[in-house]
Amino acid sequence: MSMIDVTRDVNNSLLARREITCTFKGLAGKLKKPEAVDVVSKHFKLDGKVIIPIKLQNETGRPMVSGTFYVYDDEKLARQHVKPAIFVRLDKAKGGGEKAEEAKETSTEKTEEKKDVKKEKKIEDKPKKEEKKAEEKPKEKSE
Repeated sequence: MSMIDVTRDVNNSLLARREITCTFKGLAGKLKKPEAVDVVSKHFKLDGKVIIPIKLQNETGRPMVSGTFYVYDDEKLARQHVKPAIFVRLDKAKGGGEKAEEAKETSTEKTEEKKDVKKEKKIEDKPKKEEKKAEEKPKEKSE
């Protein structure tokens, strides 16, 4: 009994891709997209092709995961057909540690800069208020 059962395997000639839907037995909650791609590439012998995990869905009450994968010959064609958000998630999962850290660093730097700018504005605003009060007092005396 194998760990993977093929539910559907279709060649979509219009979009120039192969669409594979399969079920992974006993891996509910344990299987991640990169691992699923490795299993599918080994099972179907898809070395050198671009495999995109579209959907992994756990079944309620069963230790099974259903997965949908698109197999392209060319990554450029895959990027044209599939939503960019999917590639962002895949890139983040592959080497996202470095990119995520860089994104966090830049976001923290921006927030620190905003805080510094706000502090400078507050410091500049205080003397202006004092000047206005000083101007108002002489006017009252002259009347």
